[in-house]
Amino acid sequence: MRLFVAAYPSPEAIDDLNALVARLAVGRPPAPGRSVRLAPPERWHLTLAFLGEVEDRREPDVRAAVASAADTWRTAGRAAPVLRLAGGGRFGRGRFTVLWTGLSGEVDGLAALARAVRTRLRAARIPQDHKPFRPHLSLARPGDRLPPPVLAEDLAMIAEYKGPQWTVDTLELVRSHLGPHPRHDRIGGWPI
Repeated sequence: MRLFVAAYPSPEAIDDLNALVARLAVGRPPAPGRSVRLAPPERWHLTLAFLGEVEDRREPDVRAAVASAADTWRTAGRAAPVLRLAGGGRFGRGRFTVLWTGLSGEVDGLAALARAVRTRLRAARIPQDHKPFRPHLSLARPGDRLPPPVLAEDLAMIAEYKGPQWTVDTLELVRSHLGPHPRHDRIGGWPI
């Protein structure tokens, strides 16, 4: 099974971001054959740790590691990070372009939470992606399907965005299903 650990923005934050996306070129229905691979709002999340393929028999170990990270965070008296989706940009160029929105607020607290999760996963010998933590929320993967001036307009609007605050209060274990109709199933949640 393909797993990751995530934090989800509040419904109010999702609704506000969705209103922005509706005004972007990536938020409008594309011409046939020109999909911009817009992520649906129900899949918008912040990845704290990406595990990739994990053997089914290791799921209890993953759950225990994530639960331990949440419990340690809570019992240490750490405050849950207060964030807002704000700004953004793109990763990659040409056909590898990804549009994203960033974060403001207690981003250092979110990074510490991600480190705590990754540390517990390492201690449980759960393989994970070792890329540095780059807090963001991926919106779309338009590749080179938008003309450069249109993409530049979208990027300018994203850069100016500032959504409502919300508190990260839960660590979520998520199973992702790839394919023509990708989906995410939240399979566990632990309060922090």
